[in-house]
Amino acid sequence: MRTREFQGTPVGRVGLGLMGMSWAYSASERDDARSVELIREAVDLGVTFLDTAQVYGGGHNEELAGRALRGIRDQVVLATKTGLVMDDAATLAMHRDGTPDHVRRSLDESLRRLGTDVVDLYYLHRVDPAVPLADTWGALAELVAQGKVRHLGLSEVTRAQADEAHAVHPVAAIQSELSLWTRDAQGAEGGSAGGFGGVANDGDGPGDVVGWCAEHGAAFVPFSPLGRGFLTGTVTAEGLEEGDLRARQPRFQEEAVRRNQALVDVVRRVAERRGTTPARVAIAWTLAQGDHVIPIPGTKKSAYLHDNAGAADLDLTPEDLRELDDLPTAAGTRY
Repeated sequence: MRTREFQGTPVGRVGLGLMGMSWAYSASERDDARSVELIREAVDLGVTFLDTAQVYGGGHNEELAGRALRGIRDQVVLATKTGLVMDDAATLAMHRDGTPDHVRRSLDESLRRLGTDVVDLYYLHRVDPAVPLADTWGALAELVAQGKVRHLGLSEVTRAQADEAHAVHPVAAIQSELSLWTRDAQGAEGGSAGGFGGVANDGDGPGDVVGWCAEHGAAFVPFSPLGRGFLTGTVTAEGLEEGDLRARQPRFQEEAVRRNQALVDVVRRVAERRGTTPARVAIAWTLAQGDHVIPIPGTKKSAYLHDNAGAADLDLTPEDLRELDDLPTAAGTRY
């Protein structure tokens, strides 16, 4: 697989988000043994930028990653997150905790579950409005000084929050949702930062966070580059299982799905013209937003893993990009 650099380390241009293996999507399809095999298969393909979090399955996802990476830990850049705490796994209810004591304690718990001495990239999963960001970020910087973390990242933040953290310690990456139906991380309307974990969205939006990363030498890491599967044309509102996070999201309600089908039709048209798949087109569009962009599509299936990884070798033409860039804002808010 072609590579990009993360803080001087080559990684596959397309990474892998592990969340769905433990949490939020299609519970009936989860299988720990198959997930372990899939993670190892991904590394063999050159998918070496892996993403998990403490809150995914209440630690289960980190344990899964730890099992899969035994003997190959040094072949990947491994990211996990702190700052969100699970209250009720059945309802996906959670709260934010950015206190220094929590981020210190949760890192030790994550290291144990991951079976490693150091995390390559440690994100603050969401900013806690009850705790000054400088206090949280200062505690995270201490973990770098202790050698337990190599780099720090932020998730779903505004440019102002990125500036505030960066003044304390370098921000190596920002992870936010970015896809052909979610562009607010580029300063577009249609969503805003932070709408998860029991705290409402920030009404003013994040600004051009993708640009901020380019300006400051940080990676921008898009999660859900496939629009939570919708942009592939394989996910429908009717097909979502009870308990699937998407079933509660506005964009997967009947009227929004009907309107958002127009986006899928354009992605499919571009894919047919290029002799490729909608998934590869959607992921390649995120790659085209800058050499510092490393998308992390998630999957539990080998066929989808190979399809997603193939986006690393797809370079969209100016005609492709014009057609995709002209797509309208998705109907429905994210959360």
